[in-house]
Parts: sequence; C-alpha cells; structure tokens
Amino acid sequence: MKSSSFKLSKHWTEEEALIIRKLPKELLLRVFSFLDIVSLCRCAQVAKYWNILALDGSNWQYIDLFSFQRDVEVVVVENIAKRCGGFLKQLSLKGCQSVGDSAMRTFSQHCNNIEDLNLNQCKRITDSTCLALSRHCVKLQRLNLSSCPAITDQALKALADGCPQLVYIDLSWCDLVSQNGVEVLAKGCPGLMTFHCRGCILIGDDALTHLARFCSRLHTVNIQGCLEVTDVGVARLARSCPEMRYLCLSGCGHLTDATLSSLSQHCPQLATLEVARCSLFTDIGFQALARNCHLLKRMDLEECVLITDAALSYLAAGCPRLEKLSLSHCELITDDGIRSVGTSPCAAEHLAVLELDNCPLITDAALDNLISCHSLQRIELYDCQLITRAGIRRLRSYLPNVRVHAYFAPVTPPPSVGGSRQRYCRCCIIL
Repeated sequence: MKSSSFKLSKHWTEEEALIIRKLPKELLLRVFSFLDIVSLCRCAQVAKYWNILALDGSNWQYIDLFSFQRDVEVVVVENIAKRCGGFLKQLSLKGCQSVGDSAMRTFSQHCNNIEDLNLNQCKRITDSTCLALSRHCVKLQRLNLSSCPAITDQALKALADGCPQLVYIDLSWCDLVSQNGVEVLAKGCPGLMTFHCRGCILIGDDALTHLARFCSRLHTVNIQGCLEVTDVGVARLARSCPEMRYLCLSGCGHLTDATLSSLSQHCPQLATLEVARCSLFTDIGFQALARNCHLLKRMDLEECVLITDAALSYLAAGCPRLEKLSLSHCELITDDGIRSVGTSPCAAEHLAVLELDNCPLITDAALDNLISCHSLQRIELYDCQLITRAGIRRLRSYLPNVRVHAYFAPVTPPPSVGGSRQRYCRCCIIL
C-alpha cells in the first residue's frame, strides 16, 4: 500500500515537473482560462503549482455564483474580490441573499475594473453599495439591482455621479425608486441603452420624459406594471428613441391606441412589443402599428380583450417576420383571425410559437389553417373548449414536431344507480 502511494505521488510530481519544463506559465494560464468555476476549484486541489495556476486572478474574469447562491457568504465575496482584483470584469451574485453592503464595499475597492454586476435578489443591498460602486468602479457598464427593495433614489444619484458609462440598468421591483431618481440617472448616464423598471409603482410619464430627453440611444425599455404611465409618456419616449427594438408596456392599463400610433410613426425598428393587459387597445391601433413596424418578431397581446380578427388581418399583412404571437384571453378572436395568420407571409418560414389559451371561439378549423406553418414549434390551447383531440391529431399529422399544450376536462362520471349517495364521505363518518 505504501509502495503504491509512493508511486502515485511520484507520478504526479514527475508529470507536474514535465509540464513546468515544457510549457511557460502564460500558456498554462491560457489553458486554465477555459475552465469553469467548479473545474478551477478541482484543479486547485491537484497540486501546489496547479493551485497557483487555478487561483490566478486572470482565470476569474467572469464569475457566476448563482448555482452556489445558498452557500455564498460574505467572506466568499471578499476573498474573490481580493484574489481577482482588477482582473474581474463580470460577476453575478444573483440570489445570494447573504451578501450585503460590507462585502460589496470590499468588492468595490478591489475590483475597480468591473464592467458587469448582477445583484438580482440580493435583498440586503442598500444605497451604500451603489455609493461604493460610484467611488471605485468608474468602468461599470451593466448593473442589475432587480428585487433589491432597499434601493432608493439616493442609489441612482450615486451611480449618476460615479458611473457615467452605464448602458444597462435593471431596477425592477425597487419600489422606492421614483421619477426624481430616474431624472438624475438619465442626466448622469446619457449613454443608457437598456432600462428596466418592472413593478416600480412610482414611475410615470415624468420618468419617461427624462429618459426621452437625455437618453436618446435607448433601444430596450421594460416598464411592465408602471400603472401611472399614459400615452403622453410613451409618445415622448418614442419620438426621442427611434432605435427602440424592445418595448414592454404590459399592465400599463391607461394606454390607448394613441400609444400604438406613436410607436408606428417613430419606432420602425421595433422587433418585440409586449402589451399584455393593455385592455384599451383596439383593432385601429394595431392597424396603425402594422402600417410601419414591419420588423416585428414577437408580440404579446394577452388580455387585449377588445381586438378582433381584424387586428390579426392587419398584423398578418404588415408584419411578415412574426415568430411568436400570444393571443391568450383575446376572447373575440375566431377561426377567421387564425386563418389570416396561418396563410400570411410570416407563417411558413417564421411563425414558431402561437399562444391561444382561453380563446373560446377557436375550433379545429383554426388548426387546419396552420398546417402550412412548417416552423411552428409550440401552440398553446389551454381552455379552448371547442378544440378536440381529433383536431390536434390532424395538425400533428402535418407538423409531427410541434408541441401542443392543451387540457381536456375529464368526463363526468354517470350518476350511481344503486341508491342515493351518502351525505358524508367515509372519512367524515369515521371522524
């Protein structure tokens, strides 16, 4: 046993020495740079020199700790910061709820070349973290503060003062952020291209006005659930941001067809539009949208309850690149509307996902009109009560790879013949 252990130790020593003789350290570091975190940690346990190579800061430029979120304590972040130093450019601490301001202060001091930082769901983070980032991390370009409920306008002021290169920020569910904070941020970071503030109930037209005035390069905006937003704010944003390609307005219930007209006039590059629960939109608005937004690929129209088959006819004719279309809970849609989509220019080559949940007027005839959609990958038919299993089998005979998600209620059992039903179940009788 001792002899075999000695041989194994000698084998590793000779192999290690051979590598050291043949390959320069720079090349070995290059090899190690292709390994993920787990592999690097395993290599660090092989031998002393491998430990030095594996833990070299140059191998830790991009770190994602999401898979280890439950185990990441403050000391882990501090050690990573000290080891990586100026090498670290991208760090994701998503879901690491033990991480707070003290760890992030240490991180900011040591990793001043950080460019991309994800603090999503780090609920102990406060404005102090943003103040530390402002002081030390001038190269910061992307910052995710989603679901950090303690973040306020003071954090945005600090970022505006010290991180002028920001191009991406996510403030979703930061309920304390207001239009005043957005104004300061927009002034200090005019290069912003992506702005997310889902569920920020204090954000309204004034915030969009500030973004429109100072951040004309915006191409991705998500204001889902910002209930105070109206047509006025969206119109100002559309006029000032002609490069808009992604826009989520879901849950902004005050919006009307005027918003769709503004997007049609000023945002011809729009590729994704999400307007779920915008219940005031009508066929007229989508007619205007389809007139100029010919590059649309993905649309979410869930619960746009006023649209009819006419809206689908306009979109089918004017948006030939549609890949994903959600019409769930659009209860006025019929087979005629689906026929417009299924026989449109987009159908055969591009349409991949069609969601028709809770469309009560859809029948098997709608599925028959989709058989030429050769790119169709998924169709949602939950609670479409006029759809039958036979209709789905017929669709699959033409499109064998399509995934059909549907639900058929179980058949109601016939009433029992032998006597009346007991008033209580057996369990109740026993109790």
